[in-house]
Amino acid sequence: MDHVGPETLLEQITPRDAESFVAARLSDGVKSSTVNKDIRTLRGIFNLAIEPRCYLAEGTNPFRKIRERKTAAQPPRYVAPQDFQKVINTTSGLWWKAFLVLAYTSGGRRDELMNLRWADIDFESHNVRFVPKETSSRQLAWQPKDHEARTIPIPRETVPLLANLQAESDEGNPYVFLATKRIEHILRRRSAGTWQSDFELVNNLTRSLEVLCGHAEVDYFTPHDLRRSCITNWARRLPIQTVQYLAGHSSIATTRRFYLAVLETDCAMAREIQSELMTSLTNF
Repeated sequence: MDHVGPETLLEQITPRDAESFVAARLSDGVKSSTVNKDIRTLRGIFNLAIEPRCYLAEGTNPFRKIRERKTAAQPPRYVAPQDFQKVINTTSGLWWKAFLVLAYTSGGRRDELMNLRWADIDFESHNVRFVPKETSSRQLAWQPKDHEARTIPIPRETVPLLANLQAESDEGNPYVFLATKRIEHILRRRSAGTWQSDFELVNNLTRSLEVLCGHAEVDYFTPHDLRRSCITNWARRLPIQTVQYLAGHSSIATTRRFYLAVLETDCAMAREIQSELMTSLTNF
């Protein structure tokens, strides 16, 4: 609106306006990756204006043919076991230990972990289930991304932390990582109609994690970095189609492109493979 003017009607916005908006964002010093996100977001918003809202005619999305700018691919952030261990050793809070260890060993997305219930954990079989939730008096409706429910095996070392956290949890609280007061606050706002599905279930999570990383003197990582690291660890020993299922990806291409980090040990192994080949040649 700021770019085209508040008086401009939706149907008056043209592909030329879309291109000039992108150019203006880039000239302001905004990163190409952020501008690409703007393009995808606005393309989606205009698609909603076309269908199902019917505010615009079919084929009139001004961002329909706007190409995203090329950016250098950034390698996925990998949290090395020794850095992860430093953070775990630094924090004394059981909640944080259980949350971080489960994130690192289950590959769960942030919202999957936040919506996890005690009923979703099989303590005997060492499994967690990321499954849809329906609205009730004590539960918020939630759907896994791509509606992909799945069961994830977790190592036996993770189970005692979850069992200890359950022992400290308030009776009647069905959620693993949501405190009773927080649940009650969310439910009150939901009843009042002031709670939206995109609100954070736990406030300041990433900021608090940044503080923990600082205390441990390791590079800051996010909960999603822990997920990426877990998937990378799986990929070193498991077939790619198994990793795809465990990650909850609808496409193997997503698993390969965004989640598999190349480690220094992988490069060292590649070097050793070629070295063995060269030493087998008589001329060398």
